[in-house]
Amino acid sequence: MNRPAMNLGQWAEQQALKLAELQGYALVQANYHSPYGEIDLIVQRGQELLLIEVKARSRTAYAQAAESVSVHKQRKMLKTALHFFSARPELQQHDWRFDVICFDFYQRFAKSIQQDFSNFTYDQQWIENAFTFDQEFINL
Repeated sequence: MNRPAMNLGQWAEQQALKLAELQGYALVQANYHSPYGEIDLIVQRGQELLLIEVKARSRTAYAQAAESVSVHKQRKMLKTALHFFSARPELQQHDWRFDVICFDFYQRFAKSIQQDFSNFTYDQQWIENAFTFDQEFINL
């Protein structure tokens, strides 16, 4: 089966969505944008919502994918989540959490080249409740 070519970020988000769907989650919204930032995937299973950051890295001397979700990025995601819930008040009463799904590749490659990244060897990690928030953390 031929798959359409995509860059690494698109591939990782597609794979993360497949993982969530295998766990019974349905897509609410992909790539939700606000003035504060973006949430890659928002998925729902019953009364549970996951707000997912997806990270993929080719092997470099720098940090692994999970380590690249900085405190600054967490703040942006938290503010974006509040923006999302103000736009979707019917979902405000759901239980929700922030997860991070990571793909760390063993090889170095140009991540902007469009290709099927499934052909490369990688580690996958799903971090549930990757971070939490309170009003002081968000610093509104």
